Amino acid sequence: MTRRTFAAFVLPAASRGAMNLDSVLREGVRRRGIPAVAAAVADSRKLLYSGGFGVRDSASKVGVSASSIFSIASMTKAITTAAALQLVERGKLSLDAPAGKYLPALARLDVLEGFDESGRPRLRHARTEVTLRRLLSHTSGFAYDTWNGERLRYSKVAASAAAPLMTDPGTRWEYGTSTDWTGRLVESVSGQNLEAYFQTHILQPLGMLDTSFIVSRAKFARKVSTWTRQPDGRLAEIPRKPPVPPTSYSGGGGLQSSVTSYIRFLQMILRQGKAVSGRPVLSRESAALMSTNQIGEMTAGKMKTFKPDVSADVDFHPGAEDRFTCGFLLNTEAYEKGRAAGSLAWAGLFNTFFWIDPKSDLCAVIAMQLLPFCDPEAMGMLRDFERGVYSRLS
Repeated sequence: MTRRTFAAFVLPAASRGAMNLDSVLREGVRRRGIPAVAAAVADSRKLLYSGGFGVRDSASKVGVSASSIFSIASMTKAITTAAALQLVERGKLSLDAPAGKYLPALARLDVLEGFDESGRPRLRHARTEVTLRRLLSHTSGFAYDTWNGERLRYSKVAASAAAPLMTDPGTRWEYGTSTDWTGRLVESVSGQNLEAYFQTHILQPLGMLDTSFIVSRAKFARKVSTWTRQPDGRLAEIPRKPPVPPTSYSGGGGLQSSVTSYIRFLQMILRQGKAVSGRPVLSRESAALMSTNQIGEMTAGKMKTFKPDVSADVDFHPGAEDRFTCGFLLNTEAYEKGRAAGSLAWAGLFNTFFWIDPKSDLCAVIAMQLLPFCDPEAMGMLRDFERGVYSRLS
């Protein structure tokens, strides 16, 4: 197992002796039964820590490192958000114009009001419009059936039909396919597919060389297996398969990345739109949209599961009322022994997580590769890691 530890992240002595982030992650793999984990921490200027533990797959026993490649799923969404805001800067998209102006499929949408006695969906026209701001803040009304029972029921009785909205746009925070639609907007107005657009305008400028929708055969050697929690609590491995290039790209998920690649994007947000090199990627105004509340008094980040094999119930910040920016969950209160109020965060389905803490000039990413999302042991690993990071600052 390879790892790199910076002296700055040796933690203070505790009752069990001096610890560091390597110890936190190594112990988490052992005690929590996590097959693979990698993590990185940075400030706005430099990488402070990176490390990896566990094995790439059970057959080879190849060790995980900070350069191992993980499926980051919905961590794709923040990059799609940045792409859309770049197009706003260039006058190709508007935050508040009806999105149907750019993509006819987003015009005159229906809202699901329930089901009649025979089980058929009852639909009506939406009273408000889907806009890019509402897509980026997940207030458009689109939902995922994993966390919305009505959406799941609809998918079973009308599987071939286009999914309706669950609420009128602008009335409720609802996590769903909003960023998938944003990706289609980016492709439509830019004339490029998402892979080409991301590489040209975000990933290459930030030096994110290991982030892509495509895993080359050369990089497949670093790709980590995925595991699924079984009813008896065991983890079953999904065997690794050689990469097949995708035929289409989703703004809501699909990117592959290493922790040391993805953290460059987080540093750009800390730097209000500029890469560490100083190269501008977003304007300060766009970076502010990604860093400030865009949903008013609505709350975000709490979701009840309707597919427990895919996700457990989601509550990133128990007891708190969090908000949402264009792209990120925003915590209004500090985490206990963790990130400050005003921090930004999101995650990916296979238990990959990140946060950006502007007050502390700190960002971090931790990647595992297992289902269900918010698995208790994965959440425990996240909390252990976060507390380990902040114990250095206390």
